[in-house]
Amino acid sequence: MAQHAQESVPVSGTATGRVARHAAALSSQLRSLSRTLFPPTASKSLRTFSSGEIAKFVGVSDGYLRQLSLDGLGPTPALSAGGRRSYSLAQVNELRDYLVSARPKEALQFRPGRRAGDDLQIVTVANFKGGSAKTTTALYLAQYLALHGFRVLAIDLDPQASLSAMFGYQPEFDIGENETLYGAIRYDDVRRPMREIVRPTYFDGLSLVPGNLELMEFEHHTPRAMIERKARGHELFFRRVAGAIREVDGDFDVVVIDCPPQLGYLTMGALNAATAMLVTIHPQMVDVASMSQFLLMTADLMSVIENAGGRLDQDFLRYVVTRHDPNDVPEAQIVALLRNLFGDDVLRSTAWKSTAVANAGLTKQSLYELDRGSVGRATYDRALESVDAVNAEITRLITAAWGR
Repeated sequence: MAQHAQESVPVSGTATGRVARHAAALSSQLRSLSRTLFPPTASKSLRTFSSGEIAKFVGVSDGYLRQLSLDGLGPTPALSAGGRRSYSLAQVNELRDYLVSARPKEALQFRPGRRAGDDLQIVTVANFKGGSAKTTTALYLAQYLALHGFRVLAIDLDPQASLSAMFGYQPEFDIGENETLYGAIRYDDVRRPMREIVRPTYFDGLSLVPGNLELMEFEHHTPRAMIERKARGHELFFRRVAGAIREVDGDFDVVVIDCPPQLGYLTMGALNAATAMLVTIHPQMVDVASMSQFLLMTADLMSVIENAGGRLDQDFLRYVVTRHDPNDVPEAQIVALLRNLFGDDVLRSTAWKSTAVANAGLTKQSLYELDRGSVGRATYDRALESVDAVNAEITRLITAAWGR
């Protein structure tokens, strides 16, 4: 997409020409930076995890893992010169499978995903206020679930594609035509099966449907399809996201959707598909005022969908307080206000504001990808504790929806 824009740059003296030149220059610089950060192929990989980290993920003791290794059972960890054991995430999932066979009564602990009769959980993360950490919340939730043994699909529905960028993709270079969700929900004969669009990531057990500006085509073409009532357009637009996800229903336990920052046709499709909704909120008065408008508009859109025959049968709706400074008195007052208004619909845990999260994001990484010592251990531990508490609470809501 960037190459095409470069070939057809408008007259250089115009404002349009200047913006086009800036876009091409920035895009090229970002690509160069990506190759510098992740040489030689510019693709990301995931670090290995210590036996202590793995014990926490899996729910067994470090000593038990050591004994398994000594007995030659389960995957063989890498050993450092100092005798420390480490595992790749793929090995962690091998370990889970071994433990399920060795300790079948505890299978749900090791592989906590869907069982027969359990519905696919589709969690949308939404807000149209910038700075509410919507993409960060979606990213950390998807990665947390994968680290804890769930089969996860992350869908980037935001044309700005920040979630895709966090997985190492530069949208205008690395995501081709028909490689976003638009390819699976478009109205013409070029529509592709969803399974062809889902791609694996360097996080074992976590797949991605990436995004880029192509997603805007759905917003543009839907009104025309509704008027023309083409063969494919006759299928109501808000059911198309759910229909695409249904094609890969058996492959995943949880789908996490990062919604675009506007209440358009894509968001309406995501809301119709969702079994749960997370609304991110930064505890500042201007953000709370913006969220009030978001909720009013969302309620109107949900009514439109229901009146047209859609189903909004969600297992839970929760507000996630993000970028929270627990020592800030005005923020504490706003959090108290939200809890007073919405009660248990506000998550008990909050995602704290942290330089560790911000610094990790500078290199397109999450805390789960960083080594503990790379941003200061105390800072890292505090930030990770906060993020884990939020994600653990959401995970309990997901498993409760399965009757556990």
